[in-house]
Parts: sequence; C-alpha cells; structure tokens
Amino acid sequence: MNELTRRRFVGATAGAATGLAATTLTTLGPAAPASAAPASRTWAGHRSANGWEILAAAQEHGIEGSGRTVRLAGGDAATILLHVARRYHYEIQQLRESDVRGHRTDRRVREPYESNHLSGTALVIRPAAYPLGVSGGLYPRELTVVRDILAELDGVVAWGGDFTVPKESHFEIAYAPGHPKVKGVARKVDGWNTGPGNEGAGATDAFDPGRRTRAEAFARSHRARS
Repeated sequence: MNELTRRRFVGATAGAATGLAATTLTTLGPAAPASAAPASRTWAGHRSANGWEILAAAQEHGIEGSGRTVRLAGGDAATILLHVARRYHYEIQQLRESDVRGHRTDRRVREPYESNHLSGTALVIRPAAYPLGVSGGLYPRELTVVRDILAELDGVVAWGGDFTVPKESHFEIAYAPGHPKVKGVARKVDGWNTGPGNEGAGATDAFDPGRRTRAEAFARSHRARS
C-alpha cells in the first residue's frame, strides 16, 4: 500500500490565497476557483514572507542519524530546522531519499509562506504525502510528536498544518532574523547537541504526560493567536 492510500485525508482542497501587495507577488495565471489549488505566483521581493533575505544558494547540511541532507540558511535557522528534521526521523518515520527539501531558487509559490524556501528558512518533509490544501494526514501519535516539537521550540518554528491553507509537510522559522526568541531557541538546541546526550532529538519522550499537557496547552494558545 502506498503512502497516499494509507493516509486518511480530510477536507477539501483550499481556494486561492489572499493576495499580497503587487510589489511582492506577481500573478502568473488567473485566480483559481475555490475548488482548485491556488494558482502559481512569482515572489518578487528581496525577502521571504518571514522577513529573511532571499539566498542565491544555501549550504547543504546533514540530518543527524538519517544519512540525508538538506539545503538551509546557515546559523540559527539551520540549527533549529535540523532539530525538527532529526526528531521527525527518530520519532515519526525514517527519512528516505528526497523526503526533505529546503532552500530553492524557483520563485513560483502558491502560498506566501512557500517563499520561505527562497531564504532557506523552511523545509518540507514528505511533501507528496502531505500536499498543499490537505489536512488530517497525520496519525494521532505523529501529531503528538509534531505538537511536542513546536512546544519545545517555543513557537520559533511554525507548522503548515496550522495555517489557513494547510500544508502538513511544511515547517518554517516563524520570526525575522535577529529576533531574540530565534537566538534563544538556537542556543538551547546547541546545548542539547553538545550535551551528554540525554536531551533533544533522539532522547525525548513526546508521550510523557507532562510534556503532552504542555504541548496541548501550547497548541491551544498558539491557535488563539493565529
């Protein structure tokens, strides 16, 4: 059984996204009807939707324990997003060839948040299994892990499953460069990476009752702010 058939997808494909200013997005085609996928547009700004500078190229980074790599902006963004990918690999499903995609130079986007790939501050994990506009693709245990990751990173990473037009494969840095929360969370992850090995990716129990309570509370408050 392939991945798409084993998943329970619910919800209709989302309609076209609310347009940004003409200086940021240039429409390539006619607006999609409500029942169709959003039309592709060209991102014309110098920064991605989350405020990071668009990159002509990005460094390739190894994802610990997986044998896979992904291109991301360096520094804090890579530290944080690699942590997401590691935990996904350890706790949800082992990453296979081409499962993870990060930086890209193709400026065509269907939703503004997809522009964050241009700055190397977003990644998608198994995008064919979790496409744009579809929600409900994660099993409950998988959703528990995702919620735990988001809570432990204190909202610095946003998940596409929470967006108005969802994309459950999508994870992005939610704050602009230099934001103190980005720096603080990156330091925390660095501490886990260089510590004794009993914290962080591969050493976390997302199903611990205390962690689940905190993650559920974080999810409620996060959705309330959205």
